[in-house]
Amino acid sequence: MHRYFIIHKPFNVLSQFTNENGKLSLKDFFDVPSDVYPVGRLDYDSEGLLILTNDKRLNYQLLHPSRQHEKEYWVQVEGNVADKDLVPLLKGVEININGKKYKTLPAKASVLDAYETIPARNPPIRFRKSVPDTWIRVIITEGKNRQVRKMTASIGFPTLRLIRYRIERLTLDGLLSGEMRELSLGEIQSLLFSRRQM
Repeated sequence: MHRYFIIHKPFNVLSQFTNENGKLSLKDFFDVPSDVYPVGRLDYDSEGLLILTNDKRLNYQLLHPSRQHEKEYWVQVEGNVADKDLVPLLKGVEININGKKYKTLPAKASVLDAYETIPARNPPIRFRKSVPDTWIRVIITEGKNRQVRKMTASIGFPTLRLIRYRIERLTLDGLLSGEMRELSLGEIQSLLFSRRQM
């Protein structure tokens, strides 16, 4: 039987069910059947929405490059950012992928106003009075390695904290760090593929 879960992956946790080099993994937080695995990944030092399933078809539908599913990230960056500073992201920026230059697809980006509702991270971000920070929203339809971090660095605003908030219409709402919720196939289809063929 196919099972579908969404989780809020904590900071400094591997996006897999096996531990490596003493690092925490998903198995330290989430109890799921042994054939369930993550669809895609989040970096060890990133947080947020991750889908777990044993449905290989869903894996293909979400990860194939032609699908271009919208993914929304909430990103705390170093520096004072105005919307005008984010314009290069809307056009695509050049980043380095595996030693080669790559121009990102046009993204959506804006300063995030309601960031006060974002829970503090454990351990917390290093605070420096002399260096301001800003929360921004970045929405992309691709998923290169550490792409969002490389994008913000390319415009002069290094990423301090990164949370994947949304994939299509599936969001983290109601899930605290380390929490999980099981969904039905119908819910997955409605939230991820309502405008597409599954």
